[in-house]
Amino acid sequence: MKENYPKKIYYTVSEVAEILEESASLVRFWSNKFPSLIKPERNKKGDRHFTAKDVESFKLIYHLVKESGMTLEGAEKRLKDNASGEERKYKAIGKLLQIKKMLLQISDGLGEDIKSEDIELDSDEITE
Repeated sequence: MKENYPKKIYYTVSEVAEILEESASLVRFWSNKFPSLIKPERNKKGDRHFTAKDVESFKLIYHLVKESGMTLEGAEKRLKDNASGEERKYKAIGKLLQIKKMLLQISDGLGEDIKSEDIELDSDEITE
């Protein structure tokens, strides 16, 4: 999944698919599967246009389904029961991964023999 992408007001289905590095059909399917979380605007042609908030929701769904291995029903239930908690946890994991990347860059600059495998990040240990 891409972390650096252009900030825009609206994103097309293909742009969201490119950000997630998934197919456009999956983006369309998830937008239909999670209508309470993702509410695309439609133009006169009927094309979906997603906001930045929708893109963040897609990234959260991607994390739950693809990275955590949850089923769509499980992800839907988790988001319905505790959407804000899951969102905070996902953001915390993202920030910790950025810190890990910075630390690895610093260690490369210092010539240390620290490898990515030496720095483990267990998302189960992250609490609110």
